[in-house]
Amino acid sequence: MRAYHDLGGTPAGPIDRNEHELQLWEKRIEALLVLLTRKKILRIDENRRGLESLGNETYFGVSYAERRMLSMSNNLILKGVITVEELAAKIAQIESRVDPLP
Repeated sequence: MRAYHDLGGTPAGPIDRNEHELQLWEKRIEALLVLLTRKKILRIDENRRGLESLGNETYFGVSYAERRMLSMSNNLILKGVITVEELAAKIAQIESRVDPLP
């Protein structure tokens, strides 16, 4: 049985091959994943497992970078690197900024 994220060989319509400029937050997600991998805090296979366990609705309801961010956050919580409370506090701090980052 196929998992929801396994689209190989199924009709999915045309692929948008136009280049687009990544937003700053998307670049930061990629940089953070590279850093966490190089520091051996997270492994690539953990990130893949995290992506594959997001669930159908979330997996297809968010962007590529958002999926990576969710997987990374979930894995850091599962490993005890951060707590849900610490993550929630940081999110609240970011959301309260007067001048949000681009």
